[in-house]
Amino acid sequence: MATANFDDRDGWIWLDGRMVEWRDAKVHMLTHALHYASAVFEGERAYGGRIFKSAEHSRRLKDSARILDFEIPWTVDQIDAAKAETLRRNNFADAYVRPIAWRGSEMMGVSAQHNTIHLGIAVWDWPSYFDPAQRMKGIRLDIADYRRPDPATAPALAKAAGLYMICTISKHRAERRGYADALMMDWQGRVAECTGANVFFVKDGTIHTPIADCFLAGITRATVIDLARRRGVEVVERRIMPDELKTFSECFITGTAAEVTPVGEIGPHVFTPGAITAGLIDAYTAEVNPKTKAA
Repeated sequence: MATANFDDRDGWIWLDGRMVEWRDAKVHMLTHALHYASAVFEGERAYGGRIFKSAEHSRRLKDSARILDFEIPWTVDQIDAAKAETLRRNNFADAYVRPIAWRGSEMMGVSAQHNTIHLGIAVWDWPSYFDPAQRMKGIRLDIADYRRPDPATAPALAKAAGLYMICTISKHRAERRGYADALMMDWQGRVAECTGANVFFVKDGTIHTPIADCFLAGITRATVIDLARRRGVEVVERRIMPDELKTFSECFITGTAAEVTPVGEIGPHVFTPGAITAGLIDAYTAEVNPKTKAA
């Protein structure tokens, strides 16, 4: 997996309404001790100086905060402007964008409704989430031990940091076993998503994807569904059981970091990236490119 190097770098971070030098952007350690698990965040990409679907991401950030019982004290327009300014200040045209909002350190009990709400925005260069050479062959996925939680037990529809704990554990285990990522089941044992991306399958020219009611319905997921339907490809959102994996011919995953990435294997199941996957990679690349959109 391609990763970003945060050590010893220069640049700027937007923090609570002002620009702070990268090396000086710090928060109190007690923020992390309890309340950072309830932080909400977004992963976004800028292409050619434009953040793709910036407003949609900002709205979801605020919605996630409300689900976690706090209000981000900046409007969608203000957050969009702050992200754009952070991108410009760091002289990036193509970059990964990470807004994150969290409760401060004033109270350390479970109750924290009076803590200050903070918002930070960082940008960095992150060309490909997966190894580029392996990506076009189709990445290999393990099958995770952990499942996505029952929405009656966790705020499953928020993009919250705490919900990614089992994703980190599952991805680490998959990488130790030689896989790029892991496929997770939902709380009832049905196919759900990968550790940080939504999953799609192809059978007889039709795309099938799990219903996103106990995990995040990604913005890239919605974009790809729209692109497929515009190309005349039927997309069916439904329950998918693990024993169906052997019946699909193609598989791909979607996410801001992953974009559209073909899958070659899930455990013992083998897929061949084909015309539908390739067409959606091209369509998504055109969709996010500001020059293509302008034309």
